[in-house]
Order: sequence, then C-alpha cells, then structure tokens
Amino acid sequence: MNTTLTIDVLSDVVCPWCLIGKRRLEQALAMYAERHPDRPAPLVRWHPFQLNPDMPETGMSRADYVRRKFGDRADTVYDRVKAVGRSLDIPFQIDAIARQPNTAAAHSLIGLAEVGEQQQRLVESLFCAYFLEGVDLTRPDELARLAIDAGLSADAVQTCLDSAEARDAVRASDERARQMGVQGVPFFIFNNQVGLSGAHEPETLLQAMAQSLEPQAGAEQA
Repeated sequence: MNTTLTIDVLSDVVCPWCLIGKRRLEQALAMYAERHPDRPAPLVRWHPFQLNPDMPETGMSRADYVRRKFGDRADTVYDRVKAVGRSLDIPFQIDAIARQPNTAAAHSLIGLAEVGEQQQRLVESLFCAYFLEGVDLTRPDELARLAIDAGLSADAVQTCLDSAEARDAVRASDERARQMGVQGVPFFIFNNQVGLSGAHEPETLLQAMAQSLEPQAGAEQA
C-alpha cells in the first residue's frame, strides 16, 4: 500500500542529541526505503524547540553557559555525546564553540526553507556549522551565508532575519510544542499518530514508522 508517511521533528540546532537523532533518522529512512521500495519517501518536516528560550538575542559566552548549566559536571558532560558521535561519524568539536546563541533566528530560517530537500540542507548546515566548526550562530551574516548556501534567496533570507514577526512565530510554535507536553528534543511525530522522544536507535524509529501506518494507530509518547 502506497501510504504517505510524514515525520515531524522538533529540535534545536544547539542540541547535540538532535544531530545524533538526525543521523539515526537518516539510517531509519534508508532501512524504510529498502524494506518498502514501492512506497513514496516519507516527508520530513522540522519544527522549532528552543532549549534556552530566555537566552539573550546576542547569546552569551559558551564557557559561562556550560558552567552555569552543568556546574561541576561541565568538563565531562559531553563525553557521552562525543562517544556516540564517533560511532555515527560525527566529529563533534564542542570545545571550539565560543558562543551560545539564541536560536530564534536560525529557526525562523528553517521555517522559511521549503519543506523537503532545501529544509534538510539548511538543518544539516546549521548543525554542522555549530557543532563541527564552532560557527557563531549569533551573527546574522553567518546565518545568512548558511541559508543562501542551502538554496534560499538572499532577499528572502534578509527579510526573514530582519523580521520580528518571524521570531514571534518561532516562539509561538515553541510554546505550542510545550503545551502538547514536549519537554525535550529531539521529539519525533510520525503521521500525527505516534510520538517518540529522544535520539533513539534506527530500529526503534523504524518501528514507530510502521506503527503510525497501522489502521487506527493511537497517539503514543515514549
């Protein structure tokens, strides 16, 4: 049966587990395509969730942020992230990050991107710029560069970055997610039926895809 499958992903571009979740989702999608070659490819849509919604628009020192958030664990808190990253060929360079950004502007650009390949390219570019290159995502010129390289028009990008309404839309979407009960990311919603919280292994994501395609699949959250 050629059933269209939609996958909505709530994430933040400064969440390392969201990048890990993205890689695992890509593996699950490859498995889905292999098992169901006659079905259309699932449509993946990215939505905002800010881990630090009260972060100043200019961001703050990354070192100060990590110390305040994790205290005595600051020096070791990312060890597991790095280890899991290595298993997925993600060479996290977390120590290269100098500034912790407010991500409303980045999310507004993700919302501007065309759902599908363009949005996927931009999400990937933002993750890699931040976690692999230490790019300062508080800088509008860096955000514009990444968005334009992903295929968005320069004029549309600049208009978006200048728009207070675009930031407000991000915050409203973030608030709706919290009202739905989302407390952390990544959070996956399959066919508006099955919810799954966390950067689960590909097999678990594949099972959620299958469950969401079952008749009268009930909404569940793991």
